[in-house]
Amino acid sequence: MRPAVFVSLCVGSAVLLAPGLARSESPSSKVEATRVAPLGPGEATPAAPTAPYSLPWQLRPAQAVNVVRWDTSSAHYAPAGADADTLASSLLLAHKVTPTLSPLLRVGVVHNAPTVGSSGTTFANPLLGALWAPKLATLGKDLRMSTFFGVAMPLGTGGGETPDASETATNKAAIAARTSLDNAMFAVNYLVLSPGADLAYVKGGLSVQLEATVLELIRARGSKVEKDEARTNLTTGLHLGYFVVPELSFGGELRYQRWLSTPAAVAADKTGASRDSLSAALGARFHIPVADKVWLRPGIAYVRGLDDPLDAQGYQIIQLDLPLSF
Repeated sequence: MRPAVFVSLCVGSAVLLAPGLARSESPSSKVEATRVAPLGPGEATPAAPTAPYSLPWQLRPAQAVNVVRWDTSSAHYAPAGADADTLASSLLLAHKVTPTLSPLLRVGVVHNAPTVGSSGTTFANPLLGALWAPKLATLGKDLRMSTFFGVAMPLGTGGGETPDASETATNKAAIAARTSLDNAMFAVNYLVLSPGADLAYVKGGLSVQLEATVLELIRARGSKVEKDEARTNLTTGLHLGYFVVPELSFGGELRYQRWLSTPAAVAADKTGASRDSLSAALGARFHIPVADKVWLRPGIAYVRGLDDPLDAQGYQIIQLDLPLSF
């Protein structure tokens, strides 16, 4: 019942904003050679190099960032056994206004070619937010923490009282193509508030990161088509990354989302599959120095749904990520 893996090459140019997204330190994990001569008067002890940090695929960074990030997911699926495709792209811009605070803006566009019906193209809700990553001595040198608050504004296409059917289907397909972690951007009739937090352990070439985000959706338009005045959603993730050499890292991700409230669509689903979803990603990322403190970190990952509804529809997703950090 599952189709062969569909590999779609998505070409994006990194020229603007952004969960994913990080100014990372130089990936080199080589320790500076030990000095033989004693330190001179007033000479400071050289600081140990910072451990390289594995940038997650769809989670947020656990540090304040300067970045332009183009992120594209190409999803192939087969509802009722017939092929369909969705291409969901986002552009993220983030800038550090202080060493620990980086406001960000994220925009997106989606194209969906369904099995039945017309193809559609939509623009996602723009997302404004800020990431704060305080440096707390109590965490220790190997732990990093960041907090986030975002607001997705109900300005995306495909909403309102009389939405176009193909655009409505496209927004729904985009949620699945992004494994339900970017719900805020595609719930185009809702104002979405999204507080969240990340905690990462970074040592040597290893990164282990946990994330949790609560999304509170408040209906702003489309009362004739949206039965719920409000919805509450939870998204979580676990990222594991490792640098095999300074220029190459591998990363895996486990993602889980669950409706904490019971939207009308969930209540109507007798199978219960639409209550939550579980997915995983695995891929490789390169770390290429472009200029002083400027890094291009292209990566590609394979993403698969681990339960219904994604697994039942045979979702196969290729994610191409192009972050330029500085």
